[in-house]
Amino acid sequence: MIATVQYEISPTDLSILLALIRARTLADAGALLGMNASTVFRAVQRLERTAGERLFERTRAGYRPTDLATQLSLQAEIIETALAQAQSAFASSDHQLTGTVRVSAVDAVLQAFVVPALVAVRAEHPRLNIELLASNEPFSLTHREVDIALRSTNRPPQHVIGKRLGSIRFGVFGGRALARNFERDSSSSAEGLADLPWITVDDAMPEHPGVTWRKRVLPNVKPALQANTMQMVARMIEQGLGVGILALFHARENKDLVPLKLPLEDCNIDLWLLTHPESRHLRRIAEVAARIEAHVLRDGGLP
Repeated sequence: MIATVQYEISPTDLSILLALIRARTLADAGALLGMNASTVFRAVQRLERTAGERLFERTRAGYRPTDLATQLSLQAEIIETALAQAQSAFASSDHQLTGTVRVSAVDAVLQAFVVPALVAVRAEHPRLNIELLASNEPFSLTHREVDIALRSTNRPPQHVIGKRLGSIRFGVFGGRALARNFERDSSSSAEGLADLPWITVDDAMPEHPGVTWRKRVLPNVKPALQANTMQMVARMIEQGLGVGILALFHARENKDLVPLKLPLEDCNIDLWLLTHPESRHLRRIAEVAARIEAHVLRDGGLP
C-alpha cells in the first residue's frame, strides 16, 4: 500500500498515464508526449501517491497497468477525444484540415489502396499530417495507436466501427519466364503446380489464406523461399524465383505477375475499414477514411 497524499489530478497526468499504457516503457511514453522519461516517471509516482496504490506493475515486457490504471485510462480517452473534437471545431471554419491521422494495414494493402488515395488528400489538405504504419500484427484502435485500420479478416472486432469493402480473392502467380514453361489453364489441376519452387510467408503469416490453401491442397509442397511481407513475395515472383499466392489486386496493374491459376476456390478474406467509434466523426479522420474507401471501390471494387 502506498501512502496517499492530497493532489488534484490534471488532464496532463491522465495523458501521461494513457501514453505509458500504450507505449509500455517510460522512454517510449516520453517520446509520444515530447518529454523525457524522468518526467513521466515522476508523474506516475505522483498519481500512485494520490491513489494510495500502484497503477502499474513493472515487468520485463514493460509497465503493465493495474485495474485502476485501466479505469483511469478510459476517462483519459474521453478527455483525449473531447480535445480532438474541440480542435476539429476550431478548424471547421477553415476548409484546410490539420492534425495527424494514423493509418495501419499490411504493406501490400497500404501500397495498393492507401498511398494512391492520399494523393488527392494531400493536394486538398497540405497541412494534414498522415502516418502510415505497415505491420502484419494489428495496431490497436481501442488504445488509439492508430485512427484508421484496413484489416483483412472474416471476423472483424465488435468494439470498433467497421465497413466491409469487399472480398479479397487470390491466385497463383509466376514471373514471365517461368510462366512460359507452364501450361496456363485456369481449369487445370492444382497438382501441376507442386513441382515448381514456391515462395511463401509461412512463418511470418501462418494464417494467411494463401498459406492455408496451399497446405490443404498441396500438402507435400515445401517452400523454396520465404519472406515476411507480401510485397517481398510479389517482388521475388517478378524476378522469376518461383511461384506464390497473391491477392488478385497485386496483378491488376503489374504485368510482370502472370496468373497460373485463379481464382483459387475457398481462398478469400474480407477487407474491412475500421475506425474508433468516438473518433470516426472527426473531420480529418472521416475525410481520409472516405478517400480510402472510394479508392478501394473504384472501377468496380476489389478484383
